[in-house]
Amino acid sequence: MPDLLRTLSLTLFISVTTAGCASFGGAADDNTNTRDAHDPFEPYNRAIHNFNQSFDRTVAKPVAETYQTVMPNWANKGVTNFFSNLGDVLVLTNNLLQLKFQQAASDAARILFNTTAGLLGFIDVASHMDLPKHNEDFGQTLGYWGVPSGPYFVLPFLGPSTIRDTAGMAVDYTYVDPVTNNVKHVNSRSALFLINFVDARADFLGASRLLETAAMDPYIYTREAYLQRRQYYVYDGDPPLNDFEE
Repeated sequence: MPDLLRTLSLTLFISVTTAGCASFGGAADDNTNTRDAHDPFEPYNRAIHNFNQSFDRTVAKPVAETYQTVMPNWANKGVTNFFSNLGDVLVLTNNLLQLKFQQAASDAARILFNTTAGLLGFIDVASHMDLPKHNEDFGQTLGYWGVPSGPYFVLPFLGPSTIRDTAGMAVDYTYVDPVTNNVKHVNSRSALFLINFVDARADFLGASRLLETAAMDPYIYTREAYLQRRQYYVYDGDPPLNDFEE
């Protein structure tokens, strides 16, 4: 699952940056009264959030720290680039579904150059050729065509999502993801998933440490950061101001 894990991990970093410069309707001031229209499942979500945090503290984070310690920087970067290149297949498909043909052409060129000259994507040569990395998935495609996000929804192990994004994720990784659709050997597919998961977690160790010390209520900050970030991407960086502020 190439870019999804990196997207969810990035929420940790965005959470920290928003913690210091924004208040979210006073929600963080009263943890017992934070349920609202976009989080009707808050009791369930908090339970899964706490489970995910516990799993991260006891399993994911220690494994990621060990991985970061034993992996040379160049190898770590290469693994990140490899999975990012696989993720560009998802990006390309969803840019086509959103009729963003110029971005889709750029994505296709990224895949071509990184897969060939970049040695299966381990070297990101495309970013040095004015072929920027885009961020698109089927959840964003649904939002582009007017499908509302629906309630906030926390997934076990994978973290923050919405009803729309959860459905989009299922479509992406059932019909588009190159690992799911091309690696038929179950153990090999599972190994690729685990390597991607650990690599993504290792890339954001610093951000998670900062979140642990900075956020009064990590659940609220993570939720609001995720929802704002998704809104930002659906509108390609120019969300309606009233929706974004809300």
